[in-house]
Amino acid sequence: MPAPTVVILAAGEGTRMRSALPKVLHPICGRPMILWPLLAARAAGAERVIVVDNPKRLLAEHLPEDVETAIQAQPRGTGDAVAAAAGRIDPDAAVVVVNGDMPLITAEAIAAAVAAHGELGAAATLASMELEDPSGYGRVIRDADGNVERVAETKAAGDATAEELAIREVNAGLYVFDAAALLAALTSLRGDNAQGELYLPDVVPVMRAAGKGVHAHPLADADLALGVNDRVDLADVTRLAQRRILAAHQRAGVTIVDPASTLIDATVAIGEDTTIEPSTYLRGRTRIGARCSIGPASTVIDSVLADGVIVRHSYLDGATAADGVTIGPFAYLRPKAVLQENAKAGTFVEIKNSTVGPGAKVPHLSYVGDADIGEGSNLGAGTITANYDGRSKHRTTIGSRVRVSVDTSFVAPVTVGDDAYTAAGSVITDDVPPGALGVARQRQRNIEGYAERRREQGS
Repeated sequence: MPAPTVVILAAGEGTRMRSALPKVLHPICGRPMILWPLLAARAAGAERVIVVDNPKRLLAEHLPEDVETAIQAQPRGTGDAVAAAAGRIDPDAAVVVVNGDMPLITAEAIAAAVAAHGELGAAATLASMELEDPSGYGRVIRDADGNVERVAETKAAGDATAEELAIREVNAGLYVFDAAALLAALTSLRGDNAQGELYLPDVVPVMRAAGKGVHAHPLADADLALGVNDRVDLADVTRLAQRRILAAHQRAGVTIVDPASTLIDATVAIGEDTTIEPSTYLRGRTRIGARCSIGPASTVIDSVLADGVIVRHSYLDGATAADGVTIGPFAYLRPKAVLQENAKAGTFVEIKNSTVGPGAKVPHLSYVGDADIGEGSNLGAGTITANYDGRSKHRTTIGSRVRVSVDTSFVAPVTVGDDAYTAAGSVITDDVPPGALGVARQRQRNIEGYAERRREQGS
């Protein structure tokens, strides 16, 4: 079959979510809900994707640029929503319609439904599934020959009879239509139901009356069509989506020690032979190379880690680490923290908007902000870059092979030349030339008998 047009229904308010955020924009594993069926449609070969929004038009800025939108003026049901997109549908093409709150639908499931539709030569093919508890789903009603006769909706009392409610085969919310037949049938829809809405499945009896075939395509996995109505449903589909993500990484050569305590967004990439330790969260646009060890108890957000990087008990947000970098435990790397090859950010170290050169070390108890550190330098415990003067941020430049002694503060802007040293406890306010020792502290003075005088004074 030619590549289909896909219409995604996303105009509903989602009131049961009890949220100011539209239902289909709630995130699932780092991706807005609406993008899950959209990306599945694209991967299934959709030529065009049309998203049906409501008059508030909140979705467009969250969609890829080449996705079209149509507006459903009033919330009058799924049939009316598809009718809102009718002017954008090519009558000579196949049309796939899918609910925007079905995040677990896959490209494979969409492609299989399209293929079945083509093989059967039907005017409409609807995906169905059998559920132990079909509550809330429209029931698929078949005729004596097993063909689909209609769908009995169950949204409100009176929509379906007791006999229809006993049926376990339900409408999954994924349809494939002959576009011309769909467009003709939409004009015949009537709101003759308890809700007074135009239901999309009501095109089925219209097509049947016109002598056209309608078939059902059973889904092998009922999870594919799980919808989201409230936050309980959101948690359920998130759990299933997360399981898929973890399994895909494991099959691609990533060791995940404890999947139950590990969260990885759909947008994260991980290389082979990397190990993810328990209680680790990988978020956003994070990219992790091969042979890394991440965790335990680490969070990595929008960061890029090359090969052989080790992260222990640390928090990274917008950081970059080259090959062989070691981070943590208990390090905090903030946006634009860049660690070059074999550099180290150790225990209780915070780095932001700074570059740590190849082989350079910030081993422990230090703050490095707005700084550039050269190759092979070592910053002792308690090193601080004082980068803010109350109005503006200033940079500190530390050359290569510099040895910074413990408890040194650099008051920016200041530059330390290559091969220089600082004395312990110094507050460096002036540049230190290459190869020099910077000393900036008062000379020690001991007061004899001080403890005895304190006792005599009763304090």
